[in-house]
Amino acid sequence: MIGEHLVEEQLAACVNVINGIFSIYQWQGKIEKAEEAAMIVKTVQSLVTPLSDRVKDLHSYDCPCIVSLPIDGGNQEFLSWIENQIDIKNSKL
Repeated sequence: MIGEHLVEEQLAACVNVINGIFSIYQWQGKIEKAEEAAMIVKTVQSLVTPLSDRVKDLHSYDCPCIVSLPIDGGNQEFLSWIENQIDIKNSKL
């Protein structure tokens, strides 16, 4: 599972997997329909690029949806926990 790899490799502190998503999208000129899962990945800004690269390596899609959303606040204890779970210098990239 992709999420497990991201946590084991210290690219993410936590991954939530949301199953049961039905997607309709256009790909290579055709309308596609697929049952998919989405992940909410908690990481730090400095790891977004290596995390994105790792997801692309592991994912079965040619172009998986990977977006980064800025966090401008929240439970500071939780945000600190995320940073403490990720050892940037020793992450298993």
